[in-house]
Amino acid sequence: MSRITVTRRGRLLRTVAACAVLLALIGYGIAQLVTGGPGAPRCTVRANGQSYSLSPEQAVNAATISAVGSARGLPERAVTIALATAMQESGLRNIHHGDRDSLGLFQQRPTQGWGTAGQITDPVYAAGKFYDHLVQVPGYSRLPLTVAAQKVQRSGFPQAYAKHEPDASLLSSALTGRAEGAFSCTRSPGDGKPGDASAVRARLTRDFGPGVLPVVTGGPAGDGRTGGSGGSGASGGPGASRTLTVPVQPAAASAQDMPGRRGWELASWAVAHAAELRVERVSFGDRVWTAENSADGWRKSGSGAAGDSPAAVRITTAQ
Repeated sequence: MSRITVTRRGRLLRTVAACAVLLALIGYGIAQLVTGGPGAPRCTVRANGQSYSLSPEQAVNAATISAVGSARGLPERAVTIALATAMQESGLRNIHHGDRDSLGLFQQRPTQGWGTAGQITDPVYAAGKFYDHLVQVPGYSRLPLTVAAQKVQRSGFPQAYAKHEPDASLLSSALTGRAEGAFSCTRSPGDGKPGDASAVRARLTRDFGPGVLPVVTGGPAGDGRTGGSGGSGASGGPGASRTLTVPVQPAAASAQDMPGRRGWELASWAVAHAAELRVERVSFGDRVWTAENSADGWRKSGSGAAGDSPAAVRITTAQ
C-alpha cells in the first residue's frame, strides 16, 4: 500500500471522526435547547413506579388538552389518546410550522377544514377539534390507541402513535386526578413581578369552561364575576387579588370524576401553569405545593390554613 493511500485513508478517518463529534455536539445543543439545560425547571409525573418528565411549556399544553377533555365530560382514555397524538405530532409544543400547512399541537391543516391558522394554534381550540372528531369514531375508547388516533389524524405513519401510549397514560392519570399528587413542577426564582388571581381565573375558565367556578354575586367587588377569592383578603384585604379558591365539584357528565379526583385534577392544572401564571402556592386537602420548595413536590401542609380542605383547591399567586 502506498504512502499516499495511507495518508488519504488517515485523512478520511479523521474527517469522519470530526463529523461524528460535530453531530454529537449539535445533538447535545438541540437537547439543551429543548429541555432548557441542566437545572432548568421541569415537570414530572411519578406513579406506580414509573416516571415521565416534560418541560413547563409541554406541561401547560398537556394540562390544557386534559382540561378541555374534562370540560366535555370525556373519559381518561380520550385524554390519553389526545396526549399521545400531540406527543407524536408536535412533541406537545404549539408549533407554527409542519408538513405543508400543518400547525399547532395536533398539526391540523387549514386546507383540510380544521380551522384558520389562528384557531389551530390556539391549544384550547385545537384540542376541542381533536375531541370533536374522536368522539365520532365508534367505540374509540375500546380501540387500540394507534387505531383511534389514526381515524382522526389520517397520518402517513399511523403506527408512530403507539410508542407514546405508556407516557401518555401515565400523564393522563395524573392530569385527570386519578393518580393523586403524582404531578409536580420545579420552579426557578421568580422575576419579581406579582401574580393576579384574576389571570388564573380567566385561564382556568378558558380551559375547563365557565362551569368550573361558581358565580359570585354580591362579593367584595360586587360585580358578579365568576370565582371566589380566599385567604385573609377575602373581604377586600391584601390577599383578595392573589388567591383563588376553586370549589371541588365533579365535572359535568363525568360520573367517574369524584370530588377527590376532581381536586387533584384542578391542583395539577394549577401547578402545570405555575410558571406562566406566577403561582406560588397550590393547596388541596392536607397537601401543598409551593414555588419556594418546588423541588420537594407535594408535601403535607401541616399549617391548618383556612380553606385547605377537600372541599376546595386554593391557588395563590406571587406577591
